[in-house]
Amino acid sequence: MKKFFKQPVMWFCTTILLVSTLFACQTQQAAELSETPLANPVQTSAPVVNTRPVAFVDRQLSTNPAELPPLPYAYNALEKAIDAETMKLHHDRHHATYVNNLNNALKKYPQLQNSSVEALLQDLNSIPEDIRTTVRNNGGGHLNHTIFWQIMSPDGGGEPTGEIAQEINQSFGSFDAFRKQFNEAGGDRFGSGWVWLVRNAQGQLQITSTLNQDNPISDGAYPIMGNDVWEHAYYLRYQNRRADYLNNWWNVVNWTEVNRRAQASRQNS
Repeated sequence: MKKFFKQPVMWFCTTILLVSTLFACQTQQAAELSETPLANPVQTSAPVVNTRPVAFVDRQLSTNPAELPPLPYAYNALEKAIDAETMKLHHDRHHATYVNNLNNALKKYPQLQNSSVEALLQDLNSIPEDIRTTVRNNGGGHLNHTIFWQIMSPDGGGEPTGEIAQEINQSFGSFDAFRKQFNEAGGDRFGSGWVWLVRNAQGQLQITSTLNQDNPISDGAYPIMGNDVWEHAYYLRYQNRRADYLNNWWNVVNWTEVNRRAQASRQNS
């Protein structure tokens, strides 16, 4: 009789022991997993797109709808470098076309009209594919030219003054060296495009050039000053002599505005 009850009791004890051991192992493994950081943590929120003002240092360039800004001077005011007929065609025809094309593209997507031009160009991948190229070309053309009109003045020219002069000397050695590099970059841009002085993502001054109507903000840089090297910007007076246009353009550079833009770029870098 003792032998009959002994075997079930031993079996029951063994079962309890095995279950207890298994539970303890699972509890330890769960604790270890909770303490081990994930190798590739999941991003829980979308990256924030920097929508800082670029066309104007104090406000965004609106797309609701986009508007052609007036020239801040008469068509013939920059005759030291650019003739009146070129200025009229450049502003009233070319820039106006970019504005109209941008507005027409955004009609399909009213929600995008609440974004600034800067925001659209800083996050082109978020633009619907069927209008992405149109926004890139015409939004860029609108932004580039809005900057362009501001950084020229009838009272411009000469060497830079203020903080931008010091920073140019520190970054490029001298204004003459900077101007030479800037002109070379503009002359070397094959076809149509722009040459720029920007503040890059590292906070440094840099000379760069962009194709067609691309703006440096699409690459994370802040455009401080830029010169248009499309043929329509100079061909009536200079024909194919781009180098002459690049040299004369320094006679109308608005260093006061360039200083304002440089200061804004420092604040946002």
